Amino acid sequence: MLTSVEAELIRVLADPLRLKIVTLLAHETLCTTHLVEETGARQTNLSNHLRVLREAGVVDTEPCGRYTYYRLRPDVIEALAGSFAELAATARTTIAADTKRACP
Repeated sequence: MLTSVEAELIRVLADPLRLKIVTLLAHETLCTTHLVEETGARQTNLSNHLRVLREAGVVDTEPCGRYTYYRLRPDVIEALAGSFAELAATARTTIAADTKRACP
């Protein structure tokens, strides 16, 4: 069973722009300017999405002069992936048990 925190994380990652941001940050640490260039989103819109990702614990920030760089937190993504892996394992076990039973 997914926790409420994991359910909220899924909601956060379900947004197409936030998923694009997460995908970009998986490859490198980027500042808002680079993310605007890569996504084509307006700076204010992008900043709002980055705030949501920060508050959800998906990204960390690192100030550098007048820029703020964003870095993906892989542990958060791994934990969510682990929960899905557990669900899949449970489903496999259930399916295997169901195939051994006769139809009612």
